Amino acid sequence: MPETVASSAWVDLPDSSCIKPLQWVGGLDGYIEMIDQTKLPNTLVYIDCRDPETVFAAIQRLSVRGAPAIGIAAAMGLVLGVRDFSGSDPAAFVARVDEVAEYLATSRPTAINLFWSLDRMKRCAASLSRESSPSVGDMKSGLLREAIAIRDEDARSCRAIGQFGASLIPEDGAVITHCNAGSLATAEYGTALAPMYAAHDAGKKFTVYVDETRPLLQGARLTAWELTRAGIDTVLICDNTAAHLFKQDRVQLVITGADRIAANGDAANKIGTYGLAVLAKAHNIPFHVAAPSSTFDFETLCGDDIPIEERHPDEIRRGFGTLTAPEDVACYCPAFDVTPASLIDGLITEQGIIAPVTSERIRQVLRF
Repeated sequence: MPETVASSAWVDLPDSSCIKPLQWVGGLDGYIEMIDQTKLPNTLVYIDCRDPETVFAAIQRLSVRGAPAIGIAAAMGLVLGVRDFSGSDPAAFVARVDEVAEYLATSRPTAINLFWSLDRMKRCAASLSRESSPSVGDMKSGLLREAIAIRDEDARSCRAIGQFGASLIPEDGAVITHCNAGSLATAEYGTALAPMYAAHDAGKKFTVYVDETRPLLQGARLTAWELTRAGIDTVLICDNTAAHLFKQDRVQLVITGADRIAANGDAANKIGTYGLAVLAKAHNIPFHVAAPSSTFDFETLCGDDIPIEERHPDEIRRGFGTLTAPEDVACYCPAFDVTPASLIDGLITEQGIIAPVTSERIRQVLRF
């Protein structure tokens, strides 16, 4: 069990499927309390975010990560950035909302939920400004309600993803996942891990193989921590072990999350996901992606158009502070890759499982 370093109402955490990685505490004068995921699994630390700059930094350094959780943090961070607005002109307040949203949108480029939630908050502000005799105070309160609604809707979506995907989990079989798409990456419960939590809650017995997920080890540090806390049989493997497992017929299913899904079903996720999908196809193992509808980007037609974030070379050269390569060696460190829809057997959403993965089927299931 990790050491708890900060005082919090969450100190006595329940099983991992119920972890809430970030919450708004108090009223309009409140703050965001979030788990600093860079410290897991050894230490459980909470960060209090009271201004948008702290939220920006938390997103950028991966204290909060996972597409849905980033979107929630950004929505709440926008509230922090506008609540001290001192004017009384609704139009000027909307301009301030747009300014803070533009700032927060530059924190990371790939996860579409960041931009989706900020756009939603901007639309909310514009709508509130058009009400009869709107006051800036009421608009601030309305934005806070909207940010909390984004969190609560994601929690419900994750539970629905779990219910739709639970039947895919093989009884007495094994699943493999990559990176972390569990409670820590969402409002609660997770996306890729949600079917596993739901199946476990229903009494199914199965094993989850967890890729360590180089270079930041989100699988080892976060997913393995979540799943073992929940009592699910978990086996941690090096990223390059998956092919060997597939060849031995020890895995029957792959489920990953996604940070952005293009209109045609191409899915961006943590670097290494594409390779896992290629291996799954070669061994005739079903490959599924779990994500809420907020992760779909209908303005991006295909995966080639998804912006891929590149991280600092020291995440490879000097992982967790230890030099493991020549100090001056060049590094290529993309944070994500794109799995083409042709390698994806199904997209597990809160509206149901999308299969086959085509533009037409996506729009039909998600009602776009």
